Amino acid sequence: MRWPAVQPRGAWVSWVNIESVDPDDNRQVRDLLRLPFDLYRDTPQWVPPLESDARAPFNLKRFPFYQHSEAAFLLAHQDGSPVGRIVALNNRRYNQHNHKRAAHFYWFESRNDPRASGGLFAAAIEWARGQGLEEIAGPKGFTPLDGGGILIEVFEHRPAFGMPYNPPYYPDLIEAAGFEPAGETVSGYLSAEMQFPARIHELSERVQRRRGLTVARYRTRRDLRVMVPQLQKLYNDSLGGTEENSPLTDEEARSLANQLLWFTDPRLVKVVMKGDQPVGFLLAYPDVSAALQKTRGKLFPVGWYTLWRELRRTDWVNINGAGLTEEYRGSGGTAVLFSEIQRSIIQTGQFRHADAVQIGFENSRMLREMENFGISFYKRHRTYRRDL
Repeated sequence: MRWPAVQPRGAWVSWVNIESVDPDDNRQVRDLLRLPFDLYRDTPQWVPPLESDARAPFNLKRFPFYQHSEAAFLLAHQDGSPVGRIVALNNRRYNQHNHKRAAHFYWFESRNDPRASGGLFAAAIEWARGQGLEEIAGPKGFTPLDGGGILIEVFEHRPAFGMPYNPPYYPDLIEAAGFEPAGETVSGYLSAEMQFPARIHELSERVQRRRGLTVARYRTRRDLRVMVPQLQKLYNDSLGGTEENSPLTDEEARSLANQLLWFTDPRLVKVVMKGDQPVGFLLAYPDVSAALQKTRGKLFPVGWYTLWRELRRTDWVNINGAGLTEEYRGSGGTAVLFSEIQRSIIQTGQFRHADAVQIGFENSRMLREMENFGISFYKRHRTYRRDL
């Protein structure tokens, strides 16, 4: 696949040099990946990504995104030192599913200087125009399950594993580049001590009896891997009637499964079945953010052991992904999922806290149901857009 370079390469924007990063250039890749470690050196809340996940998008032959789409990695320098970065994406499957001609930006990081961030956005916009696109929005990642948006409320807490964290000045930098708010997501907190209203469990049981539903329970990761093709189909089917999403390809589903299954607790994955067909799912997994902070995202040579220990002692769970086919939304299906996950969290005896992450404001029906369960929403992330 030909790597799409930004033109002109090395263009000067004010005093900041914007460089198009070649995925095969180890120095450039290292500088781009190293930048957040420098920016967040004095920020105890920041959680580094898993190094293998961060490096995966630079493999143009193996990373599933490049089977259908393109990306450009951009790095800003001042006096020879990296001061900002951004990734511009042309996700063709997203555009096809949503009938759009949109670019996305992702991995945005910058010092608090509009000249650096403005130069990055100008270069990303130039690349997007060269792709024949009409708007740019983000932050939005390579896959539908990547954490997106800019954190705009509650900066004192450590983020859930894989969720965005950023300084409070990022919205100002993005808006200074001509972007306007496009959408918001919220994340909610659950405690193991929190008592769901009894009617929620009663509703779950009633809905299961009336509609002939059962909840599949899993004991091993092997059981979950066998379910991956069905879960992929279920996820894609659950997109009916929703916006700003895109279906998973077979390769993307397998890649995501490989990423998640090694630390997923099978007890925390719930699939609602109608006969032998899945109609709803909820994905939860132990939060390993504390271990990633200790290991700086590295698994080798000894980081894997720190992560392994954290999987067995963390008392936090991330609920990151829930969906129902359109037929079962608003008819008690959400109650079935959350009744089951609350019981499972309690029964494990390990977990005391849970983050239900990034539920879209547009999903008002699910938000109302979750509020009725007693879940309190305390974090907000925002996406932005602008015309090209």
